[in-house]
Amino acid sequence: MTPILLLLVRLHLALAAPGRPRRRDERGDVPGWVMVTVMSAGVVAVLTPLLRTELSEMLRNALNSVR
Repeated sequence: MTPILLLLVRLHLALAAPGRPRRRDERGDVPGWVMVTVMSAGVVAVLTPLLRTELSEMLRNALNSVR
């Protein structure tokens, strides 16, 4: 094993030691959530004009069943 590779392995093992608490990233997966949000908005934007009458009828039926 080369000295640099050995150093990297030892460094990895030292940082990933079980007794050492891991630093938690509180931001989460921001690019993933942005992509999900944009794609969801795109699906709604594409389907709304195509299904406007069906969606309004479903909403009307749901509201009438509550009364």
